[in-house]
Amino acid sequence: MKVFISADIEGVNNIAHWDETDNNGYDYNYFRKQMTEEVKRACIGAYNANNDLKNDSFEILIKDAHDSARNLILTDLPEYVKLHRGWEGGLCSMMGGLDSTFDAVIFIGYHSPSRSDGNPLSHTMNLKIHHVKINDEIASEFMINSLYASSLHVPIAFLSGDEKLTEIAKKVNENIETVATKKGVHGAVISLHPNVTNQQIEDTVKKSLEKDLKKNIVRMPKSFDVEIQYRKPTDAYHASFYPGCTLLGTDRILFHSNDYNEVLRMFLFNL
Repeated sequence: MKVFISADIEGVNNIAHWDETDNNGYDYNYFRKQMTEEVKRACIGAYNANNDLKNDSFEILIKDAHDSARNLILTDLPEYVKLHRGWEGGLCSMMGGLDSTFDAVIFIGYHSPSRSDGNPLSHTMNLKIHHVKINDEIASEFMINSLYASSLHVPIAFLSGDEKLTEIAKKVNENIETVATKKGVHGAVISLHPNVTNQQIEDTVKKSLEKDLKKNIVRMPKSFDVEIQYRKPTDAYHASFYPGCTLLGTDRILFHSNDYNEVLRMFLFNL
């Protein structure tokens, strides 16, 4: 079994403020450790599933996918994992290292998209934009990255994050197993004790990987109509010069393609 884990921080248990996501911020070290613990428990769940399935080979690659991509504490993770740190600078972004040889993708610490009330830290990719829409639906980082996995024919086994995002994931594909780490309440969050959430992640990841994952590949649209609305009109004007982009009004760009890799290429330069 070969498992890929993409880990973010805004969706981990109890995190509620931007200061807690930044390496210079208040309580960052605590939430860095919680992010690491949630990833660790996902790894243990995957390892136990592999043992139950009696597979001869086992591999886990973890992508540190938050901010600097240098958050996870490798020495606190199991010795059988590999950790991808830093940013490659390519199209895959938060999915760096994923290829078609993987059997499953796991998302840890993910969060609701921009313009959502599901998390005080809701956003998509960065804070320069109001939203990204793909085929008229506000896109989360989960959507962007799950479509990349689908382009490689790799199924999504599991997602953890805020409650509203877990509901979104179930609507995208009901076969994806989820754990809600917290519930967003306007500018606040409500969470279970982290020990409870950590155990839920371990148990549910194990369950997710013991299933037949053929039905867990997220449906890939035949074409992509993308809209990005920026907070600053100057950013939209600048982005409109990317080939294939058009400026709509003063603060939005539109882009169309039948090739998802071309969408990701546009994101690389315009997000």
